[in-house]
Amino acid sequence: MNVADKFEHNSSTAVPSAEPTGPVVLQVLPALETGGVERGTVDMAAALTDAGWTALVASSGGPMVREVERAGARHIVLPADSKNPFVMWANAGRLARLITEHGVDILHARSRAPAWSALGARRRTGVKLVTTFHGAYSARTPIKRWYNSVMTRSDSVIAISSYIGAEITARYGADPGRVHVIPRGIDTDLFDPGAVSAERLIDLATQWRLPDGAPVIMLPGRLTRWKGQRFLLEALARLDRRDVRCIIVGSDQGRSAYGRQLESDIARLGVDNIVHVVGHCRDMAAAYMLADVVVSASIEPEAFGRIAVEAQAMGRPVIATDHGAARETVVPGETGWLVPPGDAGAMSEALRQALALDTEAREEMADRAMRHVQAKYTKVLMCARTIDLYSQLLAEAGTDAAT
Repeated sequence: MNVADKFEHNSSTAVPSAEPTGPVVLQVLPALETGGVERGTVDMAAALTDAGWTALVASSGGPMVREVERAGARHIVLPADSKNPFVMWANAGRLARLITEHGVDILHARSRAPAWSALGARRRTGVKLVTTFHGAYSARTPIKRWYNSVMTRSDSVIAISSYIGAEITARYGADPGRVHVIPRGIDTDLFDPGAVSAERLIDLATQWRLPDGAPVIMLPGRLTRWKGQRFLLEALARLDRRDVRCIIVGSDQGRSAYGRQLESDIARLGVDNIVHVVGHCRDMAAAYMLADVVVSASIEPEAFGRIAVEAQAMGRPVIATDHGAARETVVPGETGWLVPPGDAGAMSEALRQALALDTEAREEMADRAMRHVQAKYTKVLMCARTIDLYSQLLAEAGTDAAT
């Protein structure tokens, strides 16, 4: 039985028929694998439930379905990961039925293919539609630009950073009045220096064979060219310090050729004694605590840049490349440094300065960084701002919203 057949089989039973206790929000996304889109969906589902709303999530499924259900939401199987035009068209009808059957007040599409289906459902039902731009999206051809533009055809568009908000209005001519910047938020209960035990630090340091007292430079992020690992290696060669350790954290996600290129570069640049590629890490909070400085070396603009925000929440100095949302999340001279993308000399100098911080300067920067994140980039703020937006839309439609 394929996903579409599962939907037809389960559509009448996937969501209990009990009367909702507040407005009903249906989030739709391709799948519930892992990533920022999926994490934001789960966080919103939990916040809606806590606020007395009814949270529904439609996707093709995945390992995070259990998290959606634990958050108090109800998951509905929908082949929303398909880009087949016929499936997308059929999904519009399926969503329209769900909207009618379950009294959906807000439909929130978090990706382009589901957004096309959601747009069709909105035309049939009149439901309020919200979309979230989670990235800049490539728009090299008119057809691609048209395909992406569906994300601007909603009643309200959420941009995950001011950088993305500006991209939306510049590229697609979106009405600035309908574009709302709601930055991604991180879990500051998880990314809290006080919540990381000594045992977790020891376990990870042992696993990575970190020598006692060695300053640690860390670059987290999946192994892919645009994340800038090779750029950091060039900077390390210029730094010319043998007492440090550089930990590159991340999976190649099947990009084995890039991983081999990194290993070749490490040997070519003579930094093989200080650089270790350690793969995926399940305990990033502890990983940040082991770092003296965290680097986000992306050579293409980050739509948000979760790494820089998580590291600051853990009180770690951050060096990021000076473009995209890093210009919002990192405060130069206060919480970290911004360097031109691809400029190995500037990166090397920033590393020098970060490693030279004395205890007092490091503690002051840590305090500023943590307060910066608490003021702007928590998941509590993200969810509250999104619920406020939903409430505004419902007020415009004359629908009572839970408070």
